[in-house]
Amino acid sequence: MKKRILLIGLLATFVSVSAQQVSPVLLTVDGKTTSLSEFEAIFKKNNSKDTKITTEAINEYLDLYIKFKLKVREAEVLGYDTTASFVQELESYRKQLVQPYLTDREVSENLIKEAYERMKYDVNASHILVSLDPNAQPKDTLIAFNKIMKIRDRIVKGEDIGKVALETSEDPSAKENNGNLGYFNVLHMVYPFETAVYTTEIGKISMPVRTRFGYHIVKVNDKRPARGTIKVAHIMVQAARELDEATQKARQQKIEEVYQKLADNPDSFVELVQQFSDDKTTTSRNGELPPFSTGKMVPEFENAAFALQNNGDFSKPIRTDYGWHIIKRIDLIPLESYESIYNSLKSRVSRDARSNKSKEVVIEKVKKENNFKQNLKYRDEFYKLINPEEYKNGAWTASKAQNLNKVMFGLYAADGEKLEYNQTEFAQLIEKNKPRPNTEVNVVADINKLYEHVVEEKVLKFKEDRLPKTSEEYRLLFQEYRDGILLFNLTDAKVWSKAIIDTSGIENFMKTNQANYMWNQRVEAVIYKCLNDSVADKLMSILNKKSKKPLSNDEILKQINSTSQLYLSIEEGKYEKGDNSSIDATEQKVGIKNRIKNKNGVDVVVVKSILKAEPKKLEEIKGQVTSDYQNFLEQEWVKELKAKYKVEVNQDVLKQIK
Repeated sequence: MKKRILLIGLLATFVSVSAQQVSPVLLTVDGKTTSLSEFEAIFKKNNSKDTKITTEAINEYLDLYIKFKLKVREAEVLGYDTTASFVQELESYRKQLVQPYLTDREVSENLIKEAYERMKYDVNASHILVSLDPNAQPKDTLIAFNKIMKIRDRIVKGEDIGKVALETSEDPSAKENNGNLGYFNVLHMVYPFETAVYTTEIGKISMPVRTRFGYHIVKVNDKRPARGTIKVAHIMVQAARELDEATQKARQQKIEEVYQKLADNPDSFVELVQQFSDDKTTTSRNGELPPFSTGKMVPEFENAAFALQNNGDFSKPIRTDYGWHIIKRIDLIPLESYESIYNSLKSRVSRDARSNKSKEVVIEKVKKENNFKQNLKYRDEFYKLINPEEYKNGAWTASKAQNLNKVMFGLYAADGEKLEYNQTEFAQLIEKNKPRPNTEVNVVADINKLYEHVVEEKVLKFKEDRLPKTSEEYRLLFQEYRDGILLFNLTDAKVWSKAIIDTSGIENFMKTNQANYMWNQRVEAVIYKCLNDSVADKLMSILNKKSKKPLSNDEILKQINSTSQLYLSIEEGKYEKGDNSSIDATEQKVGIKNRIKNKNGVDVVVVKSILKAEPKKLEEIKGQVTSDYQNFLEQEWVKELKAKYKVEVNQDVLKQIK
């Protein structure tokens, strides 16, 4: 798996070029050509800008590229590109590759920058909502708009928005908060609402703004520099508001007693968490909560946390709807630079509904570039054709529209390629997406929404299908991903996995190349690592003591390290010259006991035996032999491929690389 990731990653960096004119053929492998522009893009992408382009470097890379192409050709001949697993994997990669081409990069970048600029401020706002279905009829939309405008007039004329929200807002939370949403930051609200908040002056009332919930008016109460992201831990004593008064007092007394213990010994926070906190989800983490920013916690908790000035500071007990808390600040992270959070912000923006703006721009561009035409009267014919009762009960079928077959819309590219969508297809789509039985429906709104959806889908699909023609960048990148998967699969079968499971092959390879796998003369020895001369003296006394049964290493350690585990450690093994400096400094004679001083103390070396040069055993160096065998298999395989497939390089074209 690691090899696959590395290989695909390498190939992904091969290309990043824009559409180019027809380029001369540089390389032909078994009749399949590679243009100069394709090779040049790959070569330059895999060499830094500072690397000097030399004939030697070009030829070296060309040799690697030829081997790559030979293996890919072999995979094609063997049918690796037709297997179900390959087709599925390539399609998965393709879906990822096309995404950047289905959004407008300039719009996407502007949305990311806009989000970052808004992140610099927390906003406190109040709102009033008049609910409206996203698919509402024009007359219902007008009624809702007029209603929200009348409400706005009341506030503009001086009425308190909180009072008016309590009376008129169709947001259920208004009964509790009088329409005040508190402080929040970017990406916490739906995009049109967020835009209204961040573009309305403090104290002003916005014009009505439409979201999927309906019409809103917004009053901005305050803007402040963003507080950033804070990480805290807490000790919690549960005390829900509905508990009786006696229980409430007991819980409050408990948190105050805990606080006093903490005040007396600030280092006891973790111990107090383990002993007294009722939040069992955080006790295993010493009370730590996930980092949070403005709008993520209840206001009482959030304000107390951000009020702490220094890491390690803790709050007095504070009350929330959940109970009592003592909060300890662990870290405060201010808003990071645009560059440092760009990738994470880009990901958040791409998942937010605002990213539709980028897609909408692309759709309009594709329509314009490909002469989009539509005839809405062919869509409107379905209004009368669909019986509301049949449709409502899920009984309407496409057969009801068997006489409708006209083209509803089409895309017509300059090169002659086209896409047309007709009424028959639309009728089948309506049947497939019919409502659940007995649900409230609006036939006209449903048809319009379905039509808009299929137009969007087909327009983007038209662009996607034409990418290999219209974008050289995409074509080359897709080709490299395709070839990379083929290369991995075939190399795994021919080299990597084969070398691992081919036991007899590895053994024969090792025997044939035995001279490469030999031990030089070695010393089998014990190295006693002593902290100082005093410890070495005590050790030597033990080692020189004559006894029928010499002490074991464990017994020696027990005696020497009776008061400290730092006095002595023991290492035992077989050593070639250069493996260990103390061994190299020791006379290679069995039974010798040498004392060697070094910067860490004193080593006492005891030579147990001298081992003559001998062949290494496979189990001792299997990893090394397997790697060498894989290299051997690959070299032999490349020789076979070069003999099997004709390779031609146009040297005159090669000289054009600069």
